[in-house]
Amino acid sequence: MAEGFVPIISAVPGLLAYYWVDAGNGVMVSTSVFASRDGADESNRMAADWVKDNLASLLPNPPQISAGEVVAHRAQ
Repeated sequence: MAEGFVPIISAVPGLLAYYWVDAGNGVMVSTSVFASRDGADESNRMAADWVKDNLASLLPNPPQISAGEVVAHRAQ
């Protein structure tokens, strides 16, 4: 993942943060934070293509995509 998709998403304008979490039991969660909805939408298109080309055979269920506005945030 770090060598495959991270460089791709890093090229999307407005990327502020990206996290890929192994939640256990075969569940993976990724979270992207963008400065604009346009960047998030472009990232979703790129992610869908990348997953289809690289991970589809490993995933028993299709990815679920959710989007929304940040309502609280804390940075160190």
